[in-house]
Amino acid sequence: MILMNATAAGLASFGTMSKEDFQAHVGFMLQLNKELEAAGELVDAKGLGGPHEAKMVRAREGGGAPIVTDGPFGESKEFLAGFWILDVRDEARIIEIAARISTAPGKGGVPLNFPVEVRPIPEQKV
Repeated sequence: MILMNATAAGLASFGTMSKEDFQAHVGFMLQLNKELEAAGELVDAKGLGGPHEAKMVRAREGGGAPIVTDGPFGESKEFLAGFWILDVRDEARIIEIAARISTAPGKGGVPLNFPVEVRPIPEQKV
C-alpha cells in the first residue's frame, strides 16, 4: 500500500495554482493510475477528503454515545491525503512507483517531492 501524506500548507497551495498547473497535477495522477491498471498492478486508489472533514470516534467506556471529535489529530501537521493499493512483483517495483508519485507536479510544474509511505498489507489467513 502506498500512502500519500499532505500538510495543510501543501493543501492550501493547490488553491494558488493556475488552472493549468492543477490540471497537470490531476492528469499526472490519472495517467499513473491508467498505467498501473494496464500493468495489472492497481487494486484500488483514492484521494481522501481533507482533515476538516475527518472525525475521530471512540467508544465510551461503560457504553453510551461515542465520543466524536474533529480529526484526524489536532496536533498533527500532516494527514493522509490518498492511497494506492497495488499488487506488484517485488519491493523494488513499489518503491519505484512511490518515488514517481512523489514527483507529482505542483505550481509551475515543479515536482512536489512530497513524502510517500509504503506499507505491506499482510496476507490474511482465514
